[in-house]
Parts: sequence; structure tokens; C-alpha cells
Amino acid sequence: MSRRQVYFNSWSEHFRRPFGAIQTGESVRFRIHIELKYVLSVILMIHKDGETFHEIEMVRKAVQNKEFEASFQTYGASGLYFYHFRIVYRDRDQTERTIYYGKADDDCEGRGNITEDRSLLKQYQLTSYDHRDPAPDWYCHGVIYHIFVDRFFNGDPHHKIQNPKKNSFIYATEGDTPCYIKDENGEIIRWDFFGGNLSGIIAKLPYLHDLGVTALYLSPIFEARSNHKYDTGDYRTIDPMFGDTETLQKLITKAGRLGMHIILDGVFSHVGADSHYFNQFKTYGDGGAYNNPNSPYFDWFTFSRYPDCYDAWWNVRDLPSVNKSNVLFQDFIYRSPESIIHRWTKMGIGGWRLDVADELPDTFIAGIRSAVDQHTTKEEGKVLIGEVWEDASHKVSYGLRRHYLEGGMLHGVMNYPFRLMIINLIKQKITAEQAVRISMTQKSNYPDEAFRANMNNIGTHDTERILTVFRGDKRKLRLAVQFLMTLPGVPCIYYGDEAGLPGGKDPDNRRFFPWGREDMETMSFYRSAIGERRKDINLQVGNFFPFSIDRLFGFIRYSSDEAFTIAVFNPTPVDQAIEFALFNDQTDEGRTERRVRELFSDGILVAAFDFIIKRK
Repeated sequence: MSRRQVYFNSWSEHFRRPFGAIQTGESVRFRIHIELKYVLSVILMIHKDGETFHEIEMVRKAVQNKEFEASFQTYGASGLYFYHFRIVYRDRDQTERTIYYGKADDDCEGRGNITEDRSLLKQYQLTSYDHRDPAPDWYCHGVIYHIFVDRFFNGDPHHKIQNPKKNSFIYATEGDTPCYIKDENGEIIRWDFFGGNLSGIIAKLPYLHDLGVTALYLSPIFEARSNHKYDTGDYRTIDPMFGDTETLQKLITKAGRLGMHIILDGVFSHVGADSHYFNQFKTYGDGGAYNNPNSPYFDWFTFSRYPDCYDAWWNVRDLPSVNKSNVLFQDFIYRSPESIIHRWTKMGIGGWRLDVADELPDTFIAGIRSAVDQHTTKEEGKVLIGEVWEDASHKVSYGLRRHYLEGGMLHGVMNYPFRLMIINLIKQKITAEQAVRISMTQKSNYPDEAFRANMNNIGTHDTERILTVFRGDKRKLRLAVQFLMTLPGVPCIYYGDEAGLPGGKDPDNRRFFPWGREDMETMSFYRSAIGERRKDINLQVGNFFPFSIDRLFGFIRYSSDEAFTIAVFNPTPVDQAIEFALFNDQTDEGRTERRVRELFSDGILVAAFDFIIKRK
């Protein structure tokens, strides 16, 4: 059976209106085109996540018309709906048959597939959100710079290391390659440091401002034994190697004068075994849950056999998991007026990024958001971003569907799916058409405000550096950077990438910034790409419609019908011509193609691993 005999496209408003995620209580009109001659019934099969199906009979629009239509109103609390179509017809032999139309095999939305086997059916997704929940303008219009504090810059005039830790080692030079010292079990037994600190960031604020950065996302800065600080020792204290509260306040103030905001890393899923709360090594005296069952922190943790058998984050014994449903822990983190969220947010930071947000209950995230919002003013809002590696709109964690993008929790998430799409497209592991389908699927699954607020990246402290991903090929790097600065969402640069810093997996991706040894060619195209974004409102917050032209990937972004920006990328090693006979925007509506034709003509060449941006 031909795909065109039964056709539906969730991205075309002719077939599903309105497009994308909708506010709960709104109605959606569905329409499906059927060329089959003897149609007996067409049923919209739709159900709310976890509930039973609603079977809604679709009505033929008019006699002899080949389109069937039905409407469905979302209801109750926000959440997901899943749907497909059941079609009963008679074939030429007058045999009654049932077929199903659902999502395509590539797991993307848009055009779907027919199947007679219901077990092979993939359901379409409809996201309903509670309320519009836009991130602050300063965030959405900005460019973020992610700093791994120990590896950025030492602000001491003599490069003396502040308050070095016991049983650790300091690298001989800032150009050394990071390494771990581990025991026979693979456990790190001696942490390594370069000596970067908050005063170093202050010293480099002019550099960051000149680069075009408007927000600094800092890796954890609270006291901890490690160099990365995800093993929190004391949430109330800045790590002495980094500075103190006064230094942080100075950073916030001086950055603010340059139009920059500070985003802190909130690590609330677990703490360090060497912490004020667990205190396995008695660094903090004789108290702590590990040493005393009567400790006020004892109920923060879950012991199966006291004291050595306890829940730990991903079974890493150095990172005891915290019970997020514990009321005292909730008070400590966000509910009390003296909580950690209030303590640091009231200093004037721009917001928080939540580590492993999947492992924090929705109610916990909502509590943090409520506390953060208490520091929002008419002049300036605060932002809350979560670490999620997959499509966050339908994420299931610990057996529970997550609702953190549906209003009142996260403004957006770290956009690892876009990172993977960019890399795979440039490495020719996916086609331009597949990249269109991937990006359109995210656009249709996410509430619009969340889609715009995602923190996009092409590298973080948890991934290989982007230059190493492309094996030193600067043409591919330049293309990836241009993607980062032009795709919807807020771009985030991993420190040192703009200087051409290479690096494999942890710890190699955490080298010290190569001050005085920067690659100036790489610096140049980072500055250029940042500048393109900073001067173009469409690239900051404009609507987004991607398209492909054979092997070329492109998109249009616009804030109004009168002014738009179009980018066309060639992710291949040979020059490619724009040929409109091969134009494909996946929506079947033609509006995108008409706008592209306004600015581009057939036959224009896009050079290998290059791009063209035009504006109207």
C-alpha cells in the first residue's frame, strides 16, 4: 500500500492544528487523507499518558472528499497524550481489513507509516503544558560560557595556588595534560589541581566581554575534596581554593557591570562521602551520618547495612545519594528562608543549572523553582536549567514520567540531542533530511518557551572536546560553531574551545585554558559566529523552520513576517548547488520554500563544509 493512499503529517497545520505543544484545556483538530475506495470507519485513537484510549470517530469532510476530521480537547493536569489512527476498509475482494497509521520508523514526528500489525505501531506525541513559562530575556538573547573553575585562570599575581588541599598534587605547568592517580580498584586516591579560581574569572572578565559572552555558567564552586566539586562537602562555603563569599560577590557585581549574569551549578542529588553531612573520613569532626545514627543528617541517606552499605549515585561510593523526599533536606536546600537556594540567589546570581535533573523529583524541582522565583524582580528574572541528555519532553526516570518542562519547574534543559545531531550531520552519519526531522521533532514535542530556552552545546566537561571529535579539522569545527550560534536555544561555549583546546574523554577534556597559546584562527571564527548571533534578533529568539535541499541542511528563523534570516549549511566534503527541485521542508506547506527562493536562486554553490547566511 502506498504511503500517499493514507497520509497524515503532524507538522502541517492542514493535518494537525495548532502545531506542537498546547496549553491544557485547548482543543486540537486532526485531519487525515485517505485514498482508499471503501472506507468503513476512521477512528482517532488518543489517550492521556497512563490512561485508556479515547476512540473518536473521524467524519468525512464532504461527500466524495478524501479527508476525515475530528477534534479532541485536552483536559485535567498537563502531561502527554499519545495517538494514532485506526482505519477499517474493504479491499477489492470485499474483504474487511484494518490498518493503523502512526509515527515513522525513525521515531520522528511529521509524516508517518502504515502498518497492519498493531504491535509495530509507533504512537505520535502531543504535549500539553500547564502555562506559558518563558525564561528571562537576558538569558534567551544571550551567549553562555561554561567555566570549569579549577582549569580557567589563577587570579593570584604570582600564580600561587590558594589553600591547596592535603593529599593532592598540583601540576608543574598549566600546559600539563590532566591525569588521575587511581588505586587497584580504579578509585581516585589523589586529586589533581591547576589552581584556577574566582579571582581568575574576575581578571578575565574583559576577555569574556570582548568575546561577546553575556552569561557565565560555573561548574560547582562549593567546598569539596575533588577538582570538579560534584562531591559537595559544604553547601554554605565557597571552596577555599576558589575564594570566598566576598570574592563571589565581587564577581557577580563586576560581571553585572559588563552586562553578564552568573549561573551556578546546583548539585542536590548526592553529596560527597567527605562532607559535613556524611563525613566518612571525619574531616568535619566526629559527626555526620556515617559516624553517628543520631546525626541530624542521618535520615538524609539510605543505609542497607550501617555504616558501609548505602545508596550512592550510580554506585559511586564517594557520592552518597540523598533522599530528596526528606523534609529536612528540602528545608535545607530550598524551603527555609535560610536555605541554600535563597542564600546564594539573593546575592544577585542569574540562576541555576541543576545537575542530573532526572534524579530530582518533580516536586523537588518545583520547590527550587519557587524559591528561585522569589528573587525575581520586574527588572530581572532568574533562570533554572536542568541537565537532561535525552528528549526531556517524554523522559522517564526511575519509572516515572517527568513533567519538568510543562510550567513552573525548568525553563529549559541542556540540549544534548542537538549536539548529537550537529556532530552526526557533519560526520555524515545522518542525512540533511534526517537532521530536519530530528530538529522538527524536538520543536513539536517541547513547549515553545522551553524549546527557545534550551542550553545548546557542542561540548561540556562530560564530553570529548569538539575539536577532538572532528580530529582537528577546523572546517568541521567552524561549521559546528555556526550551528551552535544559529539554531534555536541559547548557545553555551565550553571554556577553551574557542582557543582551539583539544581533549578526549575525562580528564583530558578538562585541560587548563591555553593562555598565550590560543589558536587565533579558531578564536576568529568563534568571535564572528557570536557576533552574528548578537546582532540578529531572529537568531536569538526567532521562529524556526528547517529544510533540506538534497545534502544541504538549512533553516529559516524569523520574528516577524517582514524580516527573516536564512542559513544554508553544506556538511559534506564537496561543493553543493542549491536546486529547488530537491527542496524538502517536511511540512508540505510551501511557505518556507517561498521565503528561501526570495533570497537564494537555483544553482548557488555552497562550498564544502561551509555555510551561507542571508537576511531580509
